[in-house]
Amino acid sequence: VQLLASGGGLVQAGGSLRLSCATSGFSFDDYAIAWFRQFPGKVREGISCITIPSEGVPWYEDNVKGRFTISRESAKNTVYLQMNTLKPEDTAVYYCAADEGRCSFLRSAYRFWGKGTQVTVSS
Repeated sequence: VQLLASGGGLVQAGGSLRLSCATSGFSFDDYAIAWFRQFPGKVREGISCITIPSEGVPWYEDNVKGRFTISRESAKNTVYLQMNTLKPEDTAVYYCAADEGRCSFLRSAYRFWGKGTQVTVSS
């Protein structure tokens, strides 16, 4: 099982980035995929999740609701996180995670994790 997060970078406040989580080694359509982020010195926290395609329900943490959009593309086994109206407080390392079952913002709910991608938002 592999998850590869990419798309991070440096952007000015108010700008946008699109993160990608390319996956392989498991049945993509049977897995919920989540995005977490980790601030320096803090625990990793869930910010968005998307359920299996037959449900397709997105979850968002309150601080990103209305600014971030999660989507999944089965043909590419990839999940995206479109991040708009970025703020300096969004600066963090972003991780994607996957597991069978429903969405959760609990780290323990996910067996499979990608390496993080750094997002830096300048003021």
